[in-house]
Amino acid sequence: MDPLLVASADGGRLRQRCTCRGDSVRSLVNRIDEDDEEEINLTPMLDVVFIMLIFFIVTATFVKEIGLDVNQPDQDKPKTLDPDKKSIVVRITNRDRILIARRDVDWRSVRANIERLHAENPEAPVVIQPHPDSTTQALVHVMDAARLVDPYIIVSIAAN
Repeated sequence: MDPLLVASADGGRLRQRCTCRGDSVRSLVNRIDEDDEEEINLTPMLDVVFIMLIFFIVTATFVKEIGLDVNQPDQDKPKTLDPDKKSIVVRITNRDRILIARRDVDWRSVRANIERLHAENPEAPVVIQPHPDSTTQALVHVMDAARLVDPYIIVSIAAN
């Protein structure tokens, strides 16, 4: 005989009732309940993920960036400004007149005047004070003259 499927009152599950082979209803119900409660086993998948993680960590190459530690030589470092030393102040007026040590100086003699003042005080920096309305050409001319006197001279531009 074929087993009959009957709906039970506990949640609507179908239970198998057998009238043959001597199986009890309880053993058949237990077998059906065990089959219904099967779940997906995630353990093998997690094992594979962890093995892959370990593989990638072990085979990864950690690149250490190679760089050079650059230390500037002492002789090439700019000299620090000493407030006790007198500066060579070059002012440029709004009409591009050049004043060195409060004297009006011709364009052609800017280098000679800076050279004379630099010879008197070799540690003195050149401070250029351009007027906001002066031209860039006058500023560049004074900077070039100061660099021609001494390439290592400190030239700074200050607001007028």
